[in-house]
Amino acid sequence: MSVRDWLQLALTEGIGPILTSRLVAAVGSANAAAHADRRMLANIEGIGSARASSLADALRKAGDLVDAELDRCAVADVQVIALEQEDYPALLKAIPDPPPVVYVKGTLEARDLNAVAIVGSRTCSHYGREQAERFAGLLAASGMTVVSGGARGIDSSAHRGAMQHPKGRTIAVLGCGLDIVYPPENESLFGQIVERGALLSEFPLGTPPARENFPRRNRLISGLSRGVLVIEADLASGALITARQAVDDHGRPVFALPGRVDNSLSAGPHALIRDGAVLTTGMADILDGLGPLPVGATLPAAEEPEVEGDSESPAESSPPPRAPVELSDRQRRILDGLGSDPTDVDGVMARTDLTAQVVLQELTVLSLRGLVRRVDGQSYVRR
Repeated sequence: MSVRDWLQLALTEGIGPILTSRLVAAVGSANAAAHADRRMLANIEGIGSARASSLADALRKAGDLVDAELDRCAVADVQVIALEQEDYPALLKAIPDPPPVVYVKGTLEARDLNAVAIVGSRTCSHYGREQAERFAGLLAASGMTVVSGGARGIDSSAHRGAMQHPKGRTIAVLGCGLDIVYPPENESLFGQIVERGALLSEFPLGTPPARENFPRRNRLISGLSRGVLVIEADLASGALITARQAVDDHGRPVFALPGRVDNSLSAGPHALIRDGAVLTTGMADILDGLGPLPVGATLPAAEEPEVEGDSESPAESSPPPRAPVELSDRQRRILDGLGSDPTDVDGVMARTDLTAQVVLQELTVLSLRGLVRRVDGQSYVRR
């Protein structure tokens, strides 16, 4: 597998992600696709003989651009990750039209699999900015990565809110090349995001922030996330495009924050709620609505800070642990202490001899993994 082949396909004018997938599937590899001739191209659905000659020429021209593009990426400290590489985002790979390559400045981590997108209006209210920061901070505190679009308004507030937590991570998906700062006033913010997550784009370096780029950008925001939270958006907002793509194309849940009925920016979230989005007023709504991680996906092992009185032996009356082997001892003990009847935090503490801080931390992780469910206030049951 060569990044060069996938990059050549990505740089070919007239061949988008869907045609790239069809071509690679038909000829067997990205290398064969990058060297496809007119006859091979003519047999691909969506190309045909009429376009085959022009696309063959476009492929050859794109091949001449690869070295220069990689050189520019090296200078800009931008990594190019191809669809077949192990570190290509797993959730993004699962959408119907994943980009052949993504450009990344910063770092992607395994825990970014557990991500939630926050999107909304560029011209948001003070309330909208406040709630975007609040929910992003809560998600970050729960160990989740916050994904947004790097735009003014709700997006920028979400990125800032995520980074308020000491270990918070955030990913900004841009509708332009990563060497272009748009909006320009976010230059400092983007620098912080690179240190605490990543900037990501499917567009080659030098691509300007053209209007038609942003619907394509929006599908990546949804594709990188387990769910999408919409905070303030009118009926024409791109945030609603992201939400519709999440539901219709990617099978991801959508959450919507209600607002004042006399505010036009409430129209989008209210329409989504009417159509089945989860009415969201707190973190419990998101944790319950996300469900378990995708099949085959795993989160990194939880950290094990030293806690006084934390015994290594399981509770004597607990049945044999049935939790996945990657869970920590404390997480197994908590699962063994839960059943189908709601148990509050005090009850879990009594059964596990763990402190309130540790119990709450581990219950959050177990909720994110879909192993426990919050049913009433601070009461939990085992799924």
